[in-house]
Amino acid sequence: MYHTWMRYFTPGPVHHRLGLVCLGVGLQYGELPTVGPRTLDHHVAVVIGEGGGWYRTPDGHRLTVTAPALIWLVPGVPHHYGPDSGWDECFVDFTGPATATYTELGYIEPDRPVVPLSDAAGARAVIGRIARAARRDNPLLEVETGAAVHELLVALRRARADLAPDGSPVLQALARDAFQPLSVAEHAARHGMTPAELRTAVRRAAGRSPKDYLLGIRLGRAKELLAATDLPVAAVARQVGYDDPAYFSRLFTRRVGMAPVRFREQQGRTVPGGWSDRMPDPDDPPMIERSPAT
Repeated sequence: MYHTWMRYFTPGPVHHRLGLVCLGVGLQYGELPTVGPRTLDHHVAVVIGEGGGWYRTPDGHRLTVTAPALIWLVPGVPHHYGPDSGWDECFVDFTGPATATYTELGYIEPDRPVVPLSDAAGARAVIGRIARAARRDNPLLEVETGAAVHELLVALRRARADLAPDGSPVLQALARDAFQPLSVAEHAARHGMTPAELRTAVRRAAGRSPKDYLLGIRLGRAKELLAATDLPVAAVARQVGYDDPAYFSRLFTRRVGMAPVRFREQQGRTVPGGWSDRMPDPDDPPMIERSPAT
């Protein structure tokens, strides 16, 4: 005995230009039938919330699936899977040009069809919202479900069991040391790793090279300082790890698309009384104190 609920959609060409479109959503549980062997022309994220089973690769290798887990089905790759004695699953079918970028960044892993999750709750909550949006009289169906697919990929990435709840320890350490004048080799040595091992770890966790990851953090902080303080550009450069302000300005201009001075003029947010890097509490946000009306 098993229970199944499914909806499928056919978004129009204009919706595909959003980058990701949802083609279908399903929730099912019980003694589900085996799926495949078959080959699809789109992606499917299958989230196993409870139970266990198996996945057979195209070369015949059998992988064990133990909840919570994610099964990636990707276009053009034959797949065959099923529960041993029932499981609880939900799935989303999707496609779109942004799938290539999400794959490059490591959010979709064609070479890793079974991914252990630390917790399926976040992904299941997003899929639940897609299911609620899937009523046929919803005028926002295609845009609402497409936006949720982006959110789903982030939730699945965050839930991977090989990452700590707050992200990779290696990324945390790199972020902590990002403003120090260290080479990639020196960062690797701090972790007892070779540069190649560090590149592999960062690529796996962040979908980019260590150099690009560090640069993103440095330029993000530089933008904050330029937008919220009146520090000279040379001082901003030093604070984010660059002793040569001219090199910093060239790098900033090439990556951001405008010079640091121009970025500051565009933002115009210098804060009288100083700037804080303390994150406001979302449950108790700061409020503007207003004088009583006279």
